[in-house]
Amino acid sequence: MVTGELKRQIDAVWNDFWSGGISNPLEVMEQLTYLLFIKALVS
Repeated sequence: MVTGELKRQIDAVWNDFWSGGISNPLEVMEQLTYLLFIKALVS
């Protein structure tokens, strides 16, 4: 179960995607995957 600070962080990320026009959960997961891939390339 997700509670407290982790839930707040997840909600904040979801709100950022929603504000950017992405409301489909699959699209959110796709974008997160791209971001993690780019971060791995930079590291």
